[in-house]
Amino acid sequence: MKSKADTAAIIDRLKGQYPDAVCSLDYEKDYELLISVRLSAQCTDERVNQVTPALFARYPSLQAFAGADVDEVGRYVHSCGFWRAKARDIVASAQQLLERFNGRVPDNMADLLSLPGVGRKTANLLLGDIYGQEGYVCDTHCIRITGRLGLTDGSRDPLKVEQQLRQCIPPEESNNFCHRMVLFGRETCTARSPRCGQCPLRDLCDHPEE
Repeated sequence: MKSKADTAAIIDRLKGQYPDAVCSLDYEKDYELLISVRLSAQCTDERVNQVTPALFARYPSLQAFAGADVDEVGRYVHSCGFWRAKARDIVASAQQLLERFNGRVPDNMADLLSLPGVGRKTANLLLGDIYGQEGYVCDTHCIRITGRLGLTDGSRDPLKVEQQLRQCIPPEESNNFCHRMVLFGRETCTARSPRCGQCPLRDLCDHPEE
């Protein structure tokens, strides 16, 4: 596992590489981020951002989503894959937000996990992006790269990775760090052909490729 000094160096270099680390999903309202994250499962953020403008125009309020026909919502999100389950979860979540949370996305893990289709990754992202709370978003990029860097033990279990990151990444850095992991994973430390020769973290990586 990495020393505190090496971990701090990784955080600082990623900040220099990606000073404006933000979620790549487009949204204006908190519930729109919830919906967009649900659509992003097994789908690219780019595709979700292509779909949501028409979706949010058709259903301009939480009340509109809560009263929507699931099959119609499905037609709007069809290209995101697994559209039946996603459409069902979107409508059910809107109904629960209105019935149980006064129309607001909850600000705590337990309540977020009670919503349809919301797991820890989604909940952590919402807590970080909406409320500025600590949020260790352990997506595939974060899991793969933190293991490669030696910040974790290489586990592929999202919960184990989250627990290990909590031990080395300060809470106030957690959300932006995970967003930077996504950007870094897309541009440099790609899964199939990592650009190790161009990597700003090469000297800090436990598994650099020749």
